[in-house]
Amino acid sequence: MTIGIIGAGAIGAAFARRLARANVPAILSNSRGPDSLADLVADIGGPVRAGTRDEAAAQDVVFVAVNWSKLPTALGGLPDFGGRIVIDANNPIEPPTFVPIDLNGRLSTEVFADYAPGARVVKAFNHLPAQLLAEDPDAAGGRRVLFLAGSDTPAKTEVAALIDKLGFFGVDLGLLAGGGQAINIPGGALPILNLIRLD
Repeated sequence: MTIGIIGAGAIGAAFARRLARANVPAILSNSRGPDSLADLVADIGGPVRAGTRDEAAAQDVVFVAVNWSKLPTALGGLPDFGGRIVIDANNPIEPPTFVPIDLNGRLSTEVFADYAPGARVVKAFNHLPAQLLAEDPDAAGGRRVLFLAGSDTPAKTEVAALIDKLGFFGVDLGLLAGGGQAINIPGGALPILNLIRLD
């Protein structure tokens, strides 16, 4: 399985580093093209290479982490995902002010799914700072916890397996209406918590 990554900012790069350490092949992309990622990919090492957005979007599992305002451009014009898994690692806030985006009462992943037709969307990897995502998840005698949520149980099972392969302890919080809200930034009760599941 190869993971496609759309967005090479702090979260996308941290995710790519964990994939490399777990020897999971990945294609990292951004809006500026593969050449702009040469130094980052060389630093990450392992089976992670730079590619175009379209290459990343064509992989078995696609991970998306971009600024909220860039989602329409990042996902615009892509073919239907045809039932493939797309991991929503985004939050409806915009740096540098991090003022919440008005979603008119909708859940952020519901809005995200509109940009990814045909995808089985799972919310995950959005609730921890990039530094903690990049660090070794074996910590304090246990494993760092990563939450996930979504409506497609088989898709969540696959994402949970990926989380486990990366060394984290995955916790399925159920549907987006409950679990997705709990890990959403802003407003969720669980973001930024560095929880460890003791072995």
